[in-house]
Amino acid sequence: MELILAVVIAVVVAVAVTGGLVISGRKKKQLPPAEPPSTAPTITAPPAEPHVGDEAEAPRDESRRTVEEVGLPTAEAEEAPVTEEPAPEPEPEAPAAPAIEVPEPTAGRLVRLRARLARSQNSLGKGLLTLLSREHLDEDTWEEIEETLLTADVGVAPTQELVDRLRERVKVLGTRTPDELRGLLREELVALLGPELDRTVKTESPEDIPGVVMVVGVNGTGKTTTTGKLARVLVADGKSVVLGAADTFRAAAADQLQTWGERVGARTVRGPEGGDPASIAYDAVKEGIAEKADVVLIDTAGRLHTKTGLMDELGKVKRVVEKHGPLDEILLVLDATTGQNGLIQARVFAEVVDITGIVLTKLDGTAKGGIVIAVQRELGVPVKLIGLGEGPDDLAPFEPGAFVDALIGDAS
Repeated sequence: MELILAVVIAVVVAVAVTGGLVISGRKKKQLPPAEPPSTAPTITAPPAEPHVGDEAEAPRDESRRTVEEVGLPTAEAEEAPVTEEPAPEPEPEAPAAPAIEVPEPTAGRLVRLRARLARSQNSLGKGLLTLLSREHLDEDTWEEIEETLLTADVGVAPTQELVDRLRERVKVLGTRTPDELRGLLREELVALLGPELDRTVKTESPEDIPGVVMVVGVNGTGKTTTTGKLARVLVADGKSVVLGAADTFRAAAADQLQTWGERVGARTVRGPEGGDPASIAYDAVKEGIAEKADVVLIDTAGRLHTKTGLMDELGKVKRVVEKHGPLDEILLVLDATTGQNGLIQARVFAEVVDITGIVLTKLDGTAKGGIVIAVQRELGVPVKLIGLGEGPDDLAPFEPGAFVDALIGDAS
């Protein structure tokens, strides 16, 4: 046992001596001296930006500055705020003034529109000529002639008068060539239309104020449009016009009338929707006097917001306007397509505002041209203007001869 212990101790001692020799040998090796650190930093140039195509080239040596060489901004520069002046806003463009139109002259306007009238009306004239050209004019033929006239809304009394005169003249005439019949029919129709009636639209006041024209009629007859077109007729004749938008029932009426006025340089006097029509009409005449205008046109309502009767309100407008001076013209606008219903409307208006003239609209769209004769007979006042289309210059002074020529055609 003692022997084994002695051997273990000897081995441990031997291992310890060997390890010490190895460590001592490592300590005797000396490392090479380190290079002293450089005081100047090494600057590495950034790589040149790549190029393509014709710009491609070898990188060039460029002088560059160190961080220490770049100057820094001073404290005062940092504190000074950098303000950018805002770009000046463009001045808003003023709305372009509407171009002033030059209306067509009224002289001979109905003649220029004759073809349009003839296309829609020739069923009356040609129908009568065809019947009168028959070899034998018996009772049945005369009844057909009467029916043709009544269908065209000539009216019962004027129809009977025309047929009686035609029968008498055809009997006396004997032979009836087409030219003779056309001339005969033309003479009788013109006579029924009353060529002796004064159809001038009165626009000159006997006093030192503008002429005042009031336009009345139920809504839907083209009353406001007719007022605007009448302004063009007057401007075409060299007159200055002020418009009064006294139709305050219909929201678009004042805007519509103002648009018509702007086209020909006529100013429109208007008020709030639902305002007092008489007050607006009064102001319009007042403005016309101040501007020394030639004519004031007043568009009135065909219906009202209030429960006041339409006719009572129209009477009030008339009375208020006459505080400035007398009304020179009161035009009733009727829709030619309504036929006999238009006559009922005409009677009611005539009882209140003393109608002095009639404007028949939409005459190009109906074959009932006889309403011109009937309404004149009913009211005892002349048709002064007729509307023959939707164009701005399709309102024409009524000329009996030109109207009848459009109905029956030329002799040639």
